[in-house]
Amino acid sequence: MTGYGKTVLQLPTKKITIELKSLNSKNLDINVRMPSYYREKEIDARKKLAKGLVRGKIDFSIYVEDNGDATSSKVNENVVKEYMRQLKNIVDSNDVELLKMSIRLPDSLKTEREELDEQEWMQIDAAIDETIKKINIYRVDEGKSLYNDFVLRISNIENLLEKIIEINPQRIVNVREKLQKTIAELETKIDENRFEQELIYYIEKLDITEEEVRLKNHLAYFIKELNGPVSNGKKLAFITQEIGREINTIGSKSNFADMQKVVVQMKDELEKIKEQGLNVL
Repeated sequence: MTGYGKTVLQLPTKKITIELKSLNSKNLDINVRMPSYYREKEIDARKKLAKGLVRGKIDFSIYVEDNGDATSSKVNENVVKEYMRQLKNIVDSNDVELLKMSIRLPDSLKTEREELDEQEWMQIDAAIDETIKKINIYRVDEGKSLYNDFVLRISNIENLLEKIIEINPQRIVNVREKLQKTIAELETKIDENRFEQELIYYIEKLDITEEEVRLKNHLAYFIKELNGPVSNGKKLAFITQEIGREINTIGSKSNFADMQKVVVQMKDELEKIKEQGLNVL
């Protein structure tokens, strides 16, 4: 969702700069800054931005710089002449000095409110379209970097999952040996058959086969959606949550230091996916 676009429109009497900035956000949040005489077009501009940018925290600005040929302030001749007439009765001075004094008095200058020029707005509207195109090109370039990062992180999690699968048999052996050692230290006679039954039950409770299968499926599904024709950040966020759920369950069942270390690495990769996922529309 991060992006930037800028278009400069040069008109006969003014230069108009249109600027768009976009940051990641769960929803669409548009902030608009424009001169007051364009305000009646704000709703139309917001609709255009919403359609073109979909989601994100959007800052939209229109800056206007008038050139020397245009000014909205005019000399109020009647007021200035009246000031000069009155000042002549008060001070003994020439017309130039009287004019200097008069022009600084209230209402000597009048500011004419600029009205919206529909022809001018048509050019601005086209420039807004152009700026949206620019920011979306920026977003696409940013998206390519995100895509490569996502593929790398998912691949890392897949490799770590393979490590867990390799470690798992040793984990079972370790759990069995630990329990047998504990029983031996108690120096208590036990029913070997009953012990084996309880051991099998305990090991079944620690079995992570289902979590391994589901995690593989979620990782494949993430890549499938990533390669899909439509960008769907919310769907990727949901799949990321499911990936996290399986990793957490594996961690809680592991009961083996070597496996827990790998789970921590998986969580680290997943956190990076979550952070970058906020930038996907």
